[in-house]
Amino acid sequence: MLIGRRLKPSEVKTTCERRLEGIGLQEIEGNPLDAEDMAMFEMFEWEAWSHDRCRAYIPAQALGPAAD
Repeated sequence: MLIGRRLKPSEVKTTCERRLEGIGLQEIEGNPLDAEDMAMFEMFEWEAWSHDRCRAYIPAQALGPAAD
């Protein structure tokens, strides 16, 4: 796993194109991303996070802090 690796500018461009396509598909399916989700994916691109790092981050955020 290459969590620490940053994406190259060309990889970020491809990721952005895929995100925009995915957003369109989500809207067609009646399940558009909310502003928080959009901001998260934009942050991934801005920070040039590796895909592995993004995949690790999303479920951790969905689960949130452990309940006591």
